[in-house]
Amino acid sequence: MEHQKIDELVARIKALESELETELHKEYERFTCEITKKREELLASYRHDRENLFRYLVTTPILHLLSAPVIWAVLFPAVILDLFVTLYQWICFPIYKIAKVKRQDYIIIDRHMLGYLNSIEKLNCLYCSYFNGLMGYISEIAARTEQYWCPIRHAKRMKSIHSRYQNFFEYGDSKNFRQGNRELRKELMEEKE
Repeated sequence: MEHQKIDELVARIKALESELETELHKEYERFTCEITKKREELLASYRHDRENLFRYLVTTPILHLLSAPVIWAVLFPAVILDLFVTLYQWICFPIYKIAKVKRQDYIIIDRHMLGYLNSIEKLNCLYCSYFNGLMGYISEIAARTEQYWCPIRHAKRMKSIHSRYQNFFEYGDSKNFRQGNRELRKELMEEKE
């Protein structure tokens, strides 16, 4: 008799599991259909908003077109700089026990995937994402280097400061520089890569 009750409960559990699976599948299908519909609407909107390549070129001022090679010529030195700064970090930061800067935190390449951009706009976005990300990446490597070797503020006001500058010692403050320099170096060593 007890065996029969257990068999009935197991059968009910299996039936409920099957019913649950069926309902979850229906929910998944509805969700997938909604996502597909929204995705199709979004892609249609992007196609509508994308400027035709021929029209884009025809309406671009001639001086913009003529300046493009100058802009793109900077890419080669930027790649060389990227290589050298990355090598510097790989070689020197372990020696100084400074946490390395993660390149992928600064150089983010994703805007070229936007469907409303034409191919030239996508290429321009690739360039800007790389170049501006590279400048941020290099700035952080330089900031960590400066924090390690010379964490002293300038006497003159700077137009732009990096992320670590506010922790530096005042210009001319020799006592705090001597006493606190080790602490600033220690901060660099304790950071996670």
